[in-house]
Formats: sequence, C-alpha cells, structure tokens
Amino acid sequence: MSGPRATRMNHEAEVAGIGVGSGPDGEEVPAVVLRARGEYLPIFVTPDQARSIRDALSGEPFDRPLTHDLLVEMVTEFGGAIDSVRIDDITGGTFYGKLTAERYIDGEPDQFVFDARPSDAIAVAVRTECPIHVSDEVVDAAGQPLDSFDVDGGHRGPPESGARDRDPGPSESDADDDFRYR
Repeated sequence: MSGPRATRMNHEAEVAGIGVGSGPDGEEVPAVVLRARGEYLPIFVTPDQARSIRDALSGEPFDRPLTHDLLVEMVTEFGGAIDSVRIDDITGGTFYGKLTAERYIDGEPDQFVFDARPSDAIAVAVRTECPIHVSDEVVDAAGQPLDSFDVDGGHRGPPESGARDRDPGPSESDADDDFRYR
C-alpha cells in the first residue's frame, strides 16, 4: 500500500502468563498477558477463563472436557482444524478477535472466520498450539512496556531469560509466571 497511510501489520504474540490487575473498584481482576512487538498486552478475563488458559498452558488434564476442549474436539471430529487466532480491534476498552478454522472437502480447503471473544480464542489457541496474531492498532492502544509489570511477585520486566532454557513449552515464559499490572 502506498501513500501516507501505513500498511496494517499483525504481530505474532505469545501467552506470557496469567496476571492480576486492578478493576475500577480496586478489586483484583485476572488477565491473560500476551507478549507482542516487545510489549505486554493484558486482556482482562473471568477467573474461569484464566484457569482454563493457565491449565491448558501447563498441560493439566481435567476429568471431563471444558467448553474449549469440547469445541476443539468437535472441530477436529468434523474434519476441521483451528488455524489461527487474531486480536484485531479494541473499542472502548473491549478487545475483539477472530478465530480462523478450515476443513478439507475432496482435498480442497474451505476456510471459515468466526468472531470470538479474545479470551475464548486464546483458550482455544493454547489447546491447539495455533498462532495468535495481534494488530498494530491493538498493541498501540493497549500495549504496556515490559517494566509496567511485576513478574513473579517482585521482579520487574519480562520473565527471566533463563526460563526459555528451562522449559521448552508452548510459551517462552512459564505458565505459572504471575504478573501484576501497576
């Protein structure tokens, strides 16, 4: 695209951990914390969503499937796959996302894009290990510098770089990293 308007970019994000922030009344509110474009992006979620994402990151099995597990299983059984998740808009503090899935019929791919709450899309993404993309506009509007967070109860900035060497899991940081937005 030419002219003064810049090309819209999407950046691959990773789930850095589950955090806690302060709500409007000072109450603690859980957030899934993404890392994209060198910034943290806290997305407030319900306690159940936070637990679902954390448990999926850590590989904790449940006795019975949760809703996100059921969705992934159904898509798979019907011959589909979750390809990617994107968080592409924020309006009035509310994030908006999409989940892209595809299925093959007679060897030909058929792609579907569904509107999704980012918390649900992220919960599905961590279960399927599909990429999460975040738009420049979202990072510009809601991204926080790495030093805006206390990690693991006191360390400022991103998780220790050694965490990457210790745990080769789906995220560069440990699913148990605790973030506190200041």
